[in-house]
Amino acid sequence: MEPLRILFLGDIVGEPGRKAVIEHLPALRKELELDFIIVNGENSAGGRGITPRIAIDLLRAGAAVITTGDHVWDQAEIVDYFPTEPRLLRPINYPADTPGSGSVVLETPKGKVGVIQAQGRSFMQPPLENPFLMVEVEAERLRADGVQVIFMDMHAETTSEKIAMCWALDGKVSVIVGTHTHVQTADERILAGGTGCLTDAGMCGPDDSILGRAPESVVWRFRTGMPTRFPIAQGPVRLCGVVADVDPENGRCVAISRFNRLISSKEVAESPETAGSGVAEVVGNQ
Repeated sequence: MEPLRILFLGDIVGEPGRKAVIEHLPALRKELELDFIIVNGENSAGGRGITPRIAIDLLRAGAAVITTGDHVWDQAEIVDYFPTEPRLLRPINYPADTPGSGSVVLETPKGKVGVIQAQGRSFMQPPLENPFLMVEVEAERLRADGVQVIFMDMHAETTSEKIAMCWALDGKVSVIVGTHTHVQTADERILAGGTGCLTDAGMCGPDDSILGRAPESVVWRFRTGMPTRFPIAQGPVRLCGVVADVDPENGRCVAISRFNRLISSKEVAESPETAGSGVAEVVGNQ
């Protein structure tokens, strides 16, 4: 069987980022011959959190799963939406009675795909349970249920914590990609056990920015130490992420490469039309 090709896009920042992603996902699916698309949407609503409407738009555009992170609860209306949409994940290391799920299993033409979301603890708020212990248990549960292809979004601040997760789960999951810092790293590799890794996918947001925010406001804050607002920057958008090929029979990553593309302002439509992909059916979540 041919490898299953996954595209993962890093933190979507504000209206410019989400419009670019929604507009270009259908074309990217064809161009890159993708089987499965995952996006991190935790900054898609004005740079903080995600709303039900945005989640629906991303799913209709072709995302099979949406991951989040430490800003997951910043938009109050998302709390009640979580139980209705298993393809929207929050970190798995929240308490068990937290709304939503930290993992999901979807059926595709090339077999089941499991996606796990975890949040790190170093310099991260709120402090959550130990992700290393919880994710290992979840990966073993998915494998026991016959899920070979497992993708993980490790949302964390420090490179060491994200890299450590790769080594801890080598051979137990297919791909681990870090998010949260918005800057794409250049350390993609496949470990000896067959796990593909990238420390950070980068962001999908304004290119002429500081982590998606207007540079002048961030620079002013560093110069003065005074509080200020950080508006979302404008202009061309850069889409960053990773493309990984996974053997669906054994779950080993066979190829991994960074995805990085600059989208001009004119290429982002004001009112993008979206269409459902119909590539995945939910078969389980945790």
